[in-house]
Amino acid sequence: MSRIGNNPVIIPQGVSVSVSDDNLVTVKGPKGELTQQVNRDIQIKVENGEIKVVRLNEQKPTMALHGLYRSLINNMVVGVSEGYKIVQELVGVGYKASHSGQVLELALGYSHSIFFELPKEVQLNTITERGKNPTIVLESHDKQLIGQVAAKIRSFRKPEPYKGKGILFQGEVIRRKAGKAAAAK
Repeated sequence: MSRIGNNPVIIPQGVSVSVSDDNLVTVKGPKGELTQQVNRDIQIKVENGEIKVVRLNEQKPTMALHGLYRSLINNMVVGVSEGYKIVQELVGVGYKASHSGQVLELALGYSHSIFFELPKEVQLNTITERGKNPTIVLESHDKQLIGQVAAKIRSFRKPEPYKGKGILFQGEVIRRKAGKAAAAK
């Protein structure tokens, strides 16, 4: 029994949900439009301003997908109505971030700059203030896409535990390790 799958998804004002015959769920809202193909063993019902996800059988794979599809549909509804935002900080001497259009330019201590082109669904902003770490702000209506883009940016220079340098999510705490101990005599 999925406790998450049994909870209905409430449709906010200004969001429309439609389900086609081949189980394709389309969610439209002020921020954009998203679609998700749903397994044929799961039925999606839209009634009284709520979306209900119902299993058609009690087989193990179907029960495993029940909560998954409910969460995916909920993420779609939240995304098209409110949107998602991820903030990343560049911690390290000389680390810089700038952008022109959808191309992010990063200086991360390598011999060359890194240029990364973002998908058009993700809005990009870089903030550089004196005395603070440079920050990258990503905004999108698609939670999966923005998470994938943020993970790719982080992979260019993962945080390391000795000096704490790298690309961190805002509010993330890095467990620090002690360096080499002095030689005991």
